[in-house]
Amino acid sequence: MTTNQFTALISDYDSSLRSFALKFTRDEDDANDLIQDTMMKAFRYMDRYQDGTNLKGWLYTIMRNTFINNYRKSSRKGGVITQSEELSSVQLNISQINNAAEGAFVLGDIQVALSNLAEQYRIPFVRYVEGYKYEEIAAELSIPLGTVKTRIHEARRILSRKLQMYKEKVN
Repeated sequence: MTTNQFTALISDYDSSLRSFALKFTRDEDDANDLIQDTMMKAFRYMDRYQDGTNLKGWLYTIMRNTFINNYRKSSRKGGVITQSEELSSVQLNISQINNAAEGAFVLGDIQVALSNLAEQYRIPFVRYVEGYKYEEIAAELSIPLGTVKTRIHEARRILSRKLQMYKEKVN
């Protein structure tokens, strides 16, 4: 199917897509953005559409998934924390000092727990925390990928047990 043929097919559903988008967004501009995103994805994945299947349903699915993904992204970004009580600079300074002191203790305990970890667990775990991928760690240490995953899992379990006191404070 050519792009022109696909465009002609899609244009038949313009009004129903618009009403569907308005049900999601309840705003004309947002609905137009959603329709545009849907159309872009439809053209991008045009090769995945199978001729003879329900084009309207396929477009609706793309629109629904696009709306959900956009909503999730915006809800992660849009979190605003407000406090009705006004904080003074003295309160903030005391809080900062307490947090810094507490943080130093926590960091010290983490370093002690890491240093007490057996080398076979510590090295893969530290590499993982530094941002290396499992495959990179396996290649560097010349060990199988499954062994890397097992050692990192075991290191987490051991550290979780050793640092249990901090886990209980959070919960």
